[in-house]
Amino acid sequence: MFELLKEIFSYPFMLRAFLVGTPVALCASLLGVSLVLKRYAMIGDGLSHVGFGALAVAAALNASPMVVSIPIVVIAAFFLLRLSEKSKIKGDSAISLISTGSLAIGVMVISLSTGMNTDVNNYLFGSILSMAQSDVILSLVLSTMVILLFILSYNRIFAITFDENFAKATGTNTEGFNMIIAFLTALVIVVGMRLMGALLITSLIVFPALTAMRLAKRFFTVTLNSALISIICLWLGLILSYVYSTPTGASIVVCNIVAFVIYSIIQKVRETIIREK
Repeated sequence: MFELLKEIFSYPFMLRAFLVGTPVALCASLLGVSLVLKRYAMIGDGLSHVGFGALAVAAALNASPMVVSIPIVVIAAFFLLRLSEKSKIKGDSAISLISTGSLAIGVMVISLSTGMNTDVNNYLFGSILSMAQSDVILSLVLSTMVILLFILSYNRIFAITFDENFAKATGTNTEGFNMIIAFLTALVIVVGMRLMGALLITSLIVFPALTAMRLAKRFFTVTLNSALISIICLWLGLILSYVYSTPTGASIVVCNIVAFVIYSIIQKVRETIIREK
């Protein structure tokens, strides 16, 4: 095992994948708990499709994917939040509207311009070979921003997650903090798309939170467990991807599925023991 790890970290592209993936997994897991509890977990799926549409536009214009994707996905996150709160189109319907529309635009742009190429496939399914030095720097900068904002806003995020009406009554700017959550989620989606792929990035948000909730009950302990599970599954997924040459995103998702099953079994066993007592 030690020799395998030594071999893995001897390759610059693997080192970059770990440096990009670890902070992204941490950020996604932190935000995932709030998004799952607010029943808004699929926002990541909608924004990832928006990211794919932005990627298609960037490819057609020969522009930097990140430069094009970040503002478009952030604007889409705010629009999605506004649409679900102020219009008659709520939650999952708003996400479906934006998700399918963005995916359709992306496919049309690709069909009329470059066609499906390796870079587009990497964004769809993820690749450890696609990490550049600029991705590492951007990932670390944006992830640091996400973590700091989450820590500074932790108490407010906790309040609006469990009782938004009460938080609003006590003077909390719930709309503003919902926008912060949407903004942070958009950043995580854009940075993580290159590693996980647009079709699977949502798993980094949903799986760790749901897995942690099998055993942990308090918001703080769920958040800590979610972060730990997310990072471990990402590391195992990257190793699996390297050893068996499998798609990065799919490998990480499989590890998350295994973790979810294990935690669910432990939960059932614990409940059985408690009932028998």
